Formats: sequence, structure tokens, C-alpha cells
Amino acid sequence: MKLEQYKKAIEKSNIVSKTDLAGVITFVNDEFCKISGFSREELIGQNHNIIRHQDVPKEVFKKLWDTIKSKKTYISTVKNRAKDGTTFYVNTTVIPMLNEDGDIEEFIAIRYNVTRNIILTKSLQQKEEELEQLNTTLEERVKKQTQELRELNKTLEKRIKEEVEKNRDKDRVLFQQSRLAAMGEMIGNIAHQWRQPLSELGIILYKMKKIYKKLPDENDLDFYESYDDSKKVIKKMSNTIDDFRNFFNPHRPSEAFSITSALDDAMLVMQGTLQRHEISLRVDIKDEVCIKGYLSEFSQVLINLLNNSKDAFNQNLFNNRVINLEIKKFDKNYAMISFKDNAGGIKKDILDKIFEPYFTTKHASIGTGLGLYMSRMIIQNSMGGTLEVENCDKGVCFYIKVPVCRDKEICNG
Repeated sequence: MKLEQYKKAIEKSNIVSKTDLAGVITFVNDEFCKISGFSREELIGQNHNIIRHQDVPKEVFKKLWDTIKSKKTYISTVKNRAKDGTTFYVNTTVIPMLNEDGDIEEFIAIRYNVTRNIILTKSLQQKEEELEQLNTTLEERVKKQTQELRELNKTLEKRIKEEVEKNRDKDRVLFQQSRLAAMGEMIGNIAHQWRQPLSELGIILYKMKKIYKKLPDENDLDFYESYDDSKKVIKKMSNTIDDFRNFFNPHRPSEAFSITSALDDAMLVMQGTLQRHEISLRVDIKDEVCIKGYLSEFSQVLINLLNNSKDAFNQNLFNNRVINLEIKKFDKNYAMISFKDNAGGIKKDILDKIFEPYFTTKHASIGTGLGLYMSRMIIQNSMGGTLEVENCDKGVCFYIKVPVCRDKEICNG
């Protein structure tokens, strides 16, 4: 009895259809007829592509069939065409139904109408001229990058096998293999989840600017400087999606850049945080050094180190919070970046574990244990350098050594 009630509840609140193994429709509910404009008699016995939209590439449907024929569930947002030629969008879940022998008997599709949301989003993008490039480009890039991330995750196995060959401890490497795979999936999810909040944040900023223009003190330069800084931070955050996408790509191109330009990028994100937590950053640039690698990734390493010191200061409740950062040439072939704080250092019994994946001394709401692990991978695997740590004075000292770029003319920043 309850099963029948559940079935009715699903059919009343969702758009439901069934097809046979060839894609021929065998059942539709009233909601399906309502959104498509076809009657039940017009739909039963027809191939499901009767509502296919001509703008949707064939590759999308190939992927759908490849997925469900392999007995897996397919989930996507699909653009369809109604009987009168209008377009509607649905969040679609297609499930293969198996018999007792494990063979597919039919396919059930459950959909939810998201047409209004899609149309409102597109309308807003058209009206907000200033945000059009940021929002539209970000949305298209995230869609593309999400797909590319799925493909790039396939290279994880090769990368992990290379790590296995370098690691003599077989059991530990196999354990790390599963964690790396989970990390690749997590990175894909991060890229996907950033799409909506970054778009909404950009829209909110633009609306604030329009409202501020109507106020008597609309020429206040402090407001417009804060507005521009906020847009730069949003753009910097969106660019990190590229970093996540490219991290496991063995064919990505490297670039030459100055260490100070990487530090400037890191401070664009961290300056406000350091000020709020009363942390003084003292930078000593003894040599202007150009290195070759990945600017955004190297900036992320600096951000990770700054964040770790900030958390250590807060955890240990230290006053007079100081971070010293020194940049100099180590010899003709290398540059050395020394990072030192006075936040109390790291316990000796865990000092050799801080670069392990998922190892953290922080609360789960603060850290995941991936920051230092990813930082060392960036420095060692992506840039051919080293990242070492030791306790010194009243804090911790990190030493980054990376090869210098000898051709200064091509150095950016």
C-alpha cells in the first residue's frame, strides 16, 4: 500500500517516463504530457528523441546511452523541445531497471522542471552588461572545465603509478593511491560547486554599486577601490579553478615569472585576512629572482603557508604576530624562499608527518590536511624544487628551493 502511495507521490511531483531498450516510450505521466505538449497517445510507441532539442550535440546522447547501457545511472540537466517548438529544461535522472538475472529490462527517467531558473539566469546575464563577461565566461569555463576535470582525472592512475615506482613502501603507496583518487573527485566537485556562489557574489557586488551611485556620497573613492578589489578577488578565485583543472594534466605549459609577482597574487587574497588577525608580514627581497613553473600554483603554496601560520597564531593565542619572508638567490641555479613565523612551531613527534595527505592537527571545520601535501607536490613534481620544514626560534621555518629561469627577458611580472 505504501509502495503505491510512494509511486503516486513521485508521479505527481516529478516528470516521469519509461522506455524500452531501444528508447521507445512505454509510459509517461501527466506531468510529462503537460511540459512536452504531447498527448499520451502521441507519445506512447514513439522514440524518446521526439522531444530532443536540435541544439544538443549528438555526443551528449551517446554519453547517456553509454552510461545507462553499462547499468549506471545518468544524471544531467537537459534541454528539450516541446510539441509547439518551445524549449524547456529539466534536471534528468535516468535509471536502468534490472531483472532478477541482472539484465536491463527498461529505463525509467525522472525529471524536474528547471526552465524558469535557466531562463531567469540568462535574462539576468543579458541585462547586467558589466557582469556579462565575468558571469558568462565563468559559467562557460566551469562547464567546460568540469568536463575536462572528469577527463583529466583519468590521468590520475598513471600519476599514481609513477609515485608507486618512487616509493619503496608498497602498502603505503597503495593507501595513498585511493586517497589521490578521492582528491581528484573532490577537485572536480569544488570546480562544480564554485560556479553558482561566485556568479551570485559578482551580481551582488554589481547591485551594490548601482545602489551606491544613487547615494549623495557616490563619489567616495574608498567604496570604488573596495569594489574593484572585491572583483579582483572574485576573478582570482575563479582562476584557481584552472589550477585545479591543470594540476593533474601532464601536458600543461609552464611559464616564467618573478617570485614577487607570485607573492603579490597571494597577498591579493590574504592581505585582508592578515590584517584582521593582526599579523605583520615582513618581506625581505634580497634578489629579484625569475623562476619557471606555474604562477597560480606557486601563489597557492604561499597562501597555504600564510594560512597555516594564521591558524597557528589563533590556536596558540600568541600576540606580536610576525611572519618573515625572505627571497634570495641560493646559487646560480636556484632561488630560496625562507618563510618563518613566531607561532610556537610544530611538535617534534609530528614534524615529519605534516606533508602526508589528510594529516592535520586542526579541527575538521578548519583544515582538510591537503594544503601542505599539495604544496610539496607543486614544488617537487611541478617545479623540480624542494619544500622542507624545521622548527626555529619561536616558530616554524619553511624553505622553498626552486630552479631559476635564466632567460630574464621572458620573465612575467
